[in-house]
Amino acid sequence: MRMISLALAAVGLVSLTAQAAPLMSAEWAAQACQSWNNNPVLTDELAEKWIKNDKGRGYKVMHMYRTDCGEASKIEMTISAKNGKAMCTYAGKIQHSTLDLESDYLMHAETKRWKEMGAGEYGPMRAMMFGRLKFEGPKGEAMRVMGPFEQFLLIPGKVHGDESCPK
Repeated sequence: MRMISLALAAVGLVSLTAQAAPLMSAEWAAQACQSWNNNPVLTDELAEKWIKNDKGRGYKVMHMYRTDCGEASKIEMTISAKNGKAMCTYAGKIQHSTLDLESDYLMHAETKRWKEMGAGEYGPMRAMMFGRLKFEGPKGEAMRVMGPFEQFLLIPGKVHGDESCPK
């Protein structure tokens, strides 16, 4: 009986640890960073020109959040030029409180819309044109990298996150 109780407790512990972090939480962001770094479209194609618009800092910053969870739930991804690639070097709680919108980005959308974009139901052009993705930053630059940007929007479909609001 004691062995069965221990086994059930272990299964319960595994199921608790296997639960996904909230979509757009700091924990989710760390996994999204790994997903970015494993995607050659993002790491290679954005290294050509996009990452070079960094104001001489050696990195670009992206803030994002789920509109229905509020601006206080914002997370950050820092993308740096490393060995000829655009690599995610940090993702989590906000470290750069001020964005330079000539090189950095702010994006937010309702949870439903992040999930739709993550599922590939539509890409960045449609998302922005219909107001499903709110976007601030260098728009001309973003237009020139729509292919890689579409890969970025697929990350919420690849990195599972639950629908509770990040704390």
